[in-house]
This record gives sequence, structure tokens and C-alpha cells, in this order.
Amino acid sequence: MLTRRLLLTLAIILAGVGLLAFLKYQSISGMMAQLAKPKPPIRVSAEQAQLSQWQYQLPAIGTLTAAQGVELSSEVSGSVTQVNFESGQPLKQGDLIVQLDDDVEKASLATAQAELKLANVEFQRGLNLVKRQTISRSEFDGLEARLEQAKANVAQLQATLSKKAIRAPFSGQIGIRQVDLGQYLSPGTSIATLQDLSVLYVDFFLPEQAFPQLSHGQTLHAQVPAYPEQDFVGKVIAINPKVEDDTRNIRVRAAIDNPNGKLLPGMFARLNLLLPQQGQVVLLPETAITYSLYGDSVYVVEPATSENEAMTVKRAYVTVGERRDGQVVISQGLSGGETVVTAGQLKLDNGARVSLSADAAATQSQQP
Repeated sequence: MLTRRLLLTLAIILAGVGLLAFLKYQSISGMMAQLAKPKPPIRVSAEQAQLSQWQYQLPAIGTLTAAQGVELSSEVSGSVTQVNFESGQPLKQGDLIVQLDDDVEKASLATAQAELKLANVEFQRGLNLVKRQTISRSEFDGLEARLEQAKANVAQLQATLSKKAIRAPFSGQIGIRQVDLGQYLSPGTSIATLQDLSVLYVDFFLPEQAFPQLSHGQTLHAQVPAYPEQDFVGKVIAINPKVEDDTRNIRVRAAIDNPNGKLLPGMFARLNLLLPQQGQVVLLPETAITYSLYGDSVYVVEPATSENEAMTVKRAYVTVGERRDGQVVISQGLSGGETVVTAGQLKLDNGARVSLSADAAATQSQQP
């Protein structure tokens, strides 16, 4: 009786272990079958590499300066009797800006002119007398010297008098007034700034390796933060004949026309100097490039071999050139017309199966 119960218990245990083993086998078999199934294609965005004409450029930065700009000041001292301008007013060359008190100089000039008149009369009289040898030659030389001295005194006072009238040295726009009527000015006291805004200069630096590519008259495009969507065109007018010792850069100056007065001296500008080289290059969006320590690469989409197969990708290492407006030049490693992944590269590996997003697939079908 006891033996029968032991055998029954053992049979029940063996049946339970067998059932558990069968269930585990079924589970493992299902997992293996699931792993054996091919993974679904990874959805990515892609674009075709385009063959386009490319204008090579040299980027730089610079600061705008006026072609002519000065801080107006007085060369002589005196009290201001006239202020003939308003802040921000346009002026023409020769316009009177500030008049200083010149009463003393006018009186002195009148005295000097009277002395000049007397010296001239005495000189003419002496000229007649010396011809008749009535006076000696030395006395006549003294009369001539006094005449020249009188002329010099008049010229000196006229120069001093002209400095009392401060005039615009060139046409331009005057800045904020810094003097008032009746104010006493010492030599060097600032009156206002005068800037000629019709043409602006921009000075910038380029590496010495770029010197063979530089020439007078090259076109330059400038953008300033005040007008980010507008392009200002200029021309190179000067190339410094010396490389800077500390930076090994070359200083270049360009002139930019400013007929509407939109640009102001002191503005920061981003510059692109157009080079004579042009050519057809392979262009890609910058987002297509994968950067790593081993080199820059892209994923090229390879078409499916049959209807039941998915497209795959192949990693291609490329040489990257200039970048501009979200586009990058591919110098080596890629041909025009190849389809390249532009989004979703982080999920990919060499040989991965992919499917294109709706926009990318439509774009690819429209292109020959």
C-alpha cells in the first residue's frame, strides 16, 4: 500500500516537471521565432545629392567705418557767438558750423591793413627816389622789408580770423551738438562729429594663405544685424602690402555704397568675399553629415533588389568642403544623384533596412 502511494506521488511529480518543461520549451521557441523574424525597416528622411554651380567665397567679419569722419573742434580759444546747425543735420562742404567771438581779431586786422597801406605808399615813394638816387639802396631795402612785414601781419591776422569761423571740411551728416551759445571753447574742445555716410569702408583680415586669391575690385557681400535679410555689395579697394606679425593675417579694405544711409560707422558686419573660382559641385544638406573621430560620413540609400525586400543603407566616408545657407559641398566620396539619409542617422548602421518617409519618397519619385 505504501509502495503504491509513493509510485503515484512520483508519477504526479514527473508529470508536473514534464508539463513545466514543455511550457518553457514553447516559450523559448516563441521567443526564438520572434527574434528570427526580420526587423521592420527604419523610417528615415532622405534627399538626392544635387550637382549645382557653386561660387566659392571667403568668409570674414569686419567693422564699418566712414570714408571720411572727424570730430570737429576749435583750433583757437574764444566764446561761441553763433551755432549754425542742429543735431543730425546734413551739411555741405564749407557750411559755417560755429562762429567764435572775433571782434579783437577784426580790430587788429584793420590796424594791420592800415599799416600795410602806409608801408605800400612809402615803398612806392622810395622806389621813385631810389631810381633818382635820392636815397640809398639800404634805405629802400628797409622800406621793402617793412612792406613785406606788413603783408605778413595782415595774412597772419586773416588766418587767425578764419579759424574763428569753424566750417564743414566736407559734406556729410553732423552728430549731436556738444556746445552752446556763449560757451567758452578752448583749443581741442569737441563740437560734434561729422561723418560722410555716402560711402563706408569695411576693414577685415584674411589668412596669409588667401593672398593669391585676392585682387582689387573683387566683389564683397556684407550683412549687418540691423538688416539681417538685406545684402550690401562692395568692392575691394586696398590690400595691405604687409602680413601682420602677430596674427599672420592680411588686412583688406572694401568700399560699400550707402546711398540710403542705412549703414552707420561702427556697425558689425559679416562678410563674404567672392572668389573667381566657380564650378559644379555635389551639394547636400548639412543635416546629412555624421561627424566622428574616424571621419565624416553619410548613409547612402541603396534600392531594394526585389519587391519583397526593403531598401538598405551603406555608410560612405566623404570629404566636406564649404558650408553655406544649410548646404555643404562634398569634395570626395559621393556622386550627384545618389540618395542620402538626411534625418534619422542615429538609428542606423551599415546595411540597415530602411523605408523613406512620405515626403522623401515623393521627392525621389519626382526626380529622374
